[in-house]
Amino acid sequence: MRKACIAALQPQLDADYPDEPGSLHVVREFRMPSDLFVMIGTLWCAESPNPPPASQRQRLQEESHVARLNGPDFAFRGPAMKRVKTPIALPGVVTDSRDVPGGYRIDIELETERERVPGILFVPDTPASRETPSAAALLLHGWTSRKERMAEGIGRALLAFSVATLSIDLPMHGARGSGTDEVTRNPLQMVATWRRALTEVHYGLDYLSNLAAVDSQRLAIVGYSLGAYLAIAAAADDSRARALVLTSSGDLPEQVPFVSIVRAAHDPLRAVRKLGGRPMLMVNGRFDRTIKVEQAQRMFDAAGEPKQMHWYQGGHWPPQPAIDFGAQWLAERLSSGEWRLAERRA
Repeated sequence: MRKACIAALQPQLDADYPDEPGSLHVVREFRMPSDLFVMIGTLWCAESPNPPPASQRQRLQEESHVARLNGPDFAFRGPAMKRVKTPIALPGVVTDSRDVPGGYRIDIELETERERVPGILFVPDTPASRETPSAAALLLHGWTSRKERMAEGIGRALLAFSVATLSIDLPMHGARGSGTDEVTRNPLQMVATWRRALTEVHYGLDYLSNLAAVDSQRLAIVGYSLGAYLAIAAAADDSRARALVLTSSGDLPEQVPFVSIVRAAHDPLRAVRKLGGRPMLMVNGRFDRTIKVEQAQRMFDAAGEPKQMHWYQGGHWPPQPAIDFGAQWLAERLSSGEWRLAERRA
């Protein structure tokens, strides 16, 4: 199948780049982190399977669920059956747990079809959260970043509003190794990695949905840069994401080669139109050299209501006031039930 796809693409690539084989040009382009999303253009060539159905993901989680003991909750890991105390019963593997201001930080490993995915779970501990389940958000980091940056930034900000969060390391990032340089030199491997990341986003939503401490009807996704593209793609087909915060996100750059192929596989403008009335906030920097102002504006214009754009005077990574603004906006939307209006219209 891969050979057939490459053969189908090659005439167009050679026509576009007569001075060098088109496939070599693609590889060269992929070495540029700012052009990461060019890889989406070969998605239709990938041999990666579709994400496992929800029933299969649920079975994997049930197999990894640790029974709750009397008294404090414990989970076990490793051959020595090390005990890690946790404030709530959790599926998967718990590797660490400690108190933080406003709640708990719990380091976990999600069980997926292929491997364990490291994550950081923040759970609020307030009188209100003890009486009723909390809203929650899945946090997705950017290219070459890691879960800790999202957890310590937007995760802590949301915890102040009693919103639980789960930050995960995307494939080849953080605790899962540093293979980004290698994968950017191999377009087909990049495609498979993108597919795997999308599948893991759904696993993350599954995990939050199954926590007793979380209200499964009040879930959101917060994505930064690459994570924002994943958030849009996942939310377009998963209505459990009731609201989105997209940071340093926008339409594809104008200089993307064979842009029609890219958009045929994954068009962020088409995806954002499928949110179906779910509230969306975009947080972008006016001086961002990776996602230009015009890219962000095209994305915002394509989205339906309700939507809001928040500009900060900075570059690609948002300053703390912008992070705090996004946290307050999301907490208010998940509390107000604004997303329910979309369900009534559907």
